[in-house]
Amino acid sequence: MTKPLSMDIRDRAMARLDAGETVHEAAAALSVAPSSVVKWSQRRRATGSAAPGKIGGHVPRKIRGEQADWLRARMAEGAFTLRGLVAELAERGLRVDYRTMWAFAHAEGLSFKKNRARQ
Repeated sequence: MTKPLSMDIRDRAMARLDAGETVHEAAAALSVAPSSVVKWSQRRRATGSAAPGKIGGHVPRKIRGEQADWLRARMAEGAFTLRGLVAELAERGLRVDYRTMWAFAHAEGLSFKKNRARQ
């Protein structure tokens, strides 16, 4: 993902628009796309500032709390498959996919190898 343009350029573009220049004139003078200037002006009208919004972020894990505790206990019981655990969680009311289950098992340091003798 690209980095947002600096506030200096955004402020200069907004100052040019306030001075009466068109979007295309302001964009050409600052060597940015006219669509960027339009988006900045729309953002300024909506929020009061042309500052960029937050990029990215943290998505909390789906398997947490009581469900995670139950899952750890279930995995400690013995043989399991990830697809089987996905189905068991669905029965308990938490719908997750195989990748989410894999990430949980990996984060917990749990192995789900077929050949337990090698562990």
